[in-house]
Amino acid sequence: MRRVCLTLPTHRACTGTITAIAEEATYGAREFGVEVHLLILDSSPAPVLAEHRQAVAALPGTPGVTVHHLDEGEQRTFLREVTARSAGNPSSADRLLELMLPSRVSYGACTNRAFLIAQALGCTSVHRRDSDSRYQYVDGDPVFPLHHELTYLGQRADDVRKSATRSKLPPGSADRRVAVAGGSFVGEMSVDVAEIRDLDPDTYGELVGLSLPEGYPEIWRKHLIDASFRGAGTAAFDGDRTALAPISPTQVDMCNIGFDHELYSRVPLPPAPDTIGTDYFLLHLAHNTQLPGLRHNRHIVNFHTEERRTDAGFLAYQVRFVKFLLAAAYLNTVYARTTASGDALLDAEGRTRASVVAGFVRDSVDLDRTEPVHRLDVIEGAYRRLGGRYTTVADTLADRRPRLLDEARDDMADFAHLMDHWEALTGASTEAGLAVTG
Repeated sequence: MRRVCLTLPTHRACTGTITAIAEEATYGAREFGVEVHLLILDSSPAPVLAEHRQAVAALPGTPGVTVHHLDEGEQRTFLREVTARSAGNPSSADRLLELMLPSRVSYGACTNRAFLIAQALGCTSVHRRDSDSRYQYVDGDPVFPLHHELTYLGQRADDVRKSATRSKLPPGSADRRVAVAGGSFVGEMSVDVAEIRDLDPDTYGELVGLSLPEGYPEIWRKHLIDASFRGAGTAAFDGDRTALAPISPTQVDMCNIGFDHELYSRVPLPPAPDTIGTDYFLLHLAHNTQLPGLRHNRHIVNFHTEERRTDAGFLAYQVRFVKFLLAAAYLNTVYARTTASGDALLDAEGRTRASVVAGFVRDSVDLDRTEPVHRLDVIEGAYRRLGGRYTTVADTLADRRPRLLDEARDDMADFAHLMDHWEALTGASTEAGLAVTG
């Protein structure tokens, strides 16, 4: 029987989301006859973890659904075995363990852990949701993205082409498997910068523009800035529409995504801590190598947790946004090279040549420091112009300036190191299986 992994990484209270995602797992098992492994990777503090334990215990038993609720200790036990199996020596294993389970928030690392555990469970795909999202409803029924993910992921593109509303497959890709299936979100912006846009549209454009690669004509840059982080707007679901084609990373969201194992078993996500957006790396890679993808309109409802609205939460999130804008200086050089290489980065079976991509990442570490320094100058000046509580962000950036610049570079070196060991890690995960279940 086909096994799939529906995963919810979390570090905050989300009992409602746990209940809702369990319903989606039940839907997948019932409607598609698959074995769904619901994987909750929980880094929450002890009181919240206890609430989550109760929520999981209260879930009704469902045929075809197995729930794994792993706290950080249980995740570490699994990872320690896997890194020991794959690494040549204890020091190398320790470094890999730190990259897989860092002490700080890492959007890429939590998803990488899901990839490895999915390998251990024998799953053929990973489907990620987030704690700050809900499902849309139509006539009282939830609209589950898993429907399209299970329909298309891993299928030969030409075999499912006619079932999509639209199809625009690149020449030569009809025999390749669908690598990514995803939708976007409706509701609040995915990145908490709406207040900046309202306070000063020009400063907003300056900041968001730093996330874009160079070379776009000005009219396109303005369009992309306006569309960034806004998802699918506010329109309610009114019937399925799907497009079979390479997916632009700007058209989907990581709270509403599914990956085929042939993609994530070869290339991980950057484990950069306290940095939003870096977990979109595989979406860029799949798009730039022209792998078939399925974009749908079963958008998830996004909202911002109360923690983000506190002073501490606000500052932490803005720094994560700044770190993303610094990381973009390095990532955009990698994306430029993967775009130029196109499907030459794929082997005869349509699988990613991971060693070549790792070389691109490693080369980016040597980026001239002038560009990141200029970016940080622009960012700090922008936050000072905004004034008010944004002055605190600017002061924090000034205090952490050398550290922020070093981390942006070192995070790419860490990513290259993880890529060098990734296929050994996925192989070791398959051999180890999952000894701990929740």
